[in-house]
Amino acid sequence: MNDRAPAPGGLVLVQALVNTVDLETGADSLDTPEGRARFAIPDDGLADTLDLRESLRATLLAHAGHPPHRPVVPLGDLLAGAPLLLRVDPADGSAAPAPADDGPLLSRVAVAVAEALTAGTWLRLKACEAADCHWAYYDRSPAGRGRWCSMSVCGARAKMRRYRSTKPSTP
Repeated sequence: MNDRAPAPGGLVLVQALVNTVDLETGADSLDTPEGRARFAIPDDGLADTLDLRESLRATLLAHAGHPPHRPVVPLGDLLAGAPLLLRVDPADGSAAPAPADDGPLLSRVAVAVAEALTAGTWLRLKACEAADCHWAYYDRSPAGRGRWCSMSVCGARAKMRRYRSTKPSTP
């Protein structure tokens, strides 16, 4: 559905995770072994992953100024359980967050958020305003006020609904 370029850096992981479900059709790639393998989700980790995905979606909706789509576990509460390290390169002294262990999804998402906060890109990752979409997209607009994942699909639908609601009906 999204006709925008992917998010930069590690945010592409967050964007991809949020976009594993198509809210309009209900198709969820995490329902398949291949979809879970893409994110290295263990068999017993699906419920936690779904909580993480919907907490991320609620946060991305907030980035765009929209209320949560449903009650979720706050993202900060989930990320508090993500073990992270700060890796320092001895050659040049540069530092970056890294997962503390094998890199479970929660820790990889926490690293992506930390890096995006440092880069100033975190608030540009948003969720589409359309209630039947909420697709994650990276807002590259100069003012950072994008509302839809796709102007040609969700934006056009919203504008058409708004137009029809103001047009008087004919008997």
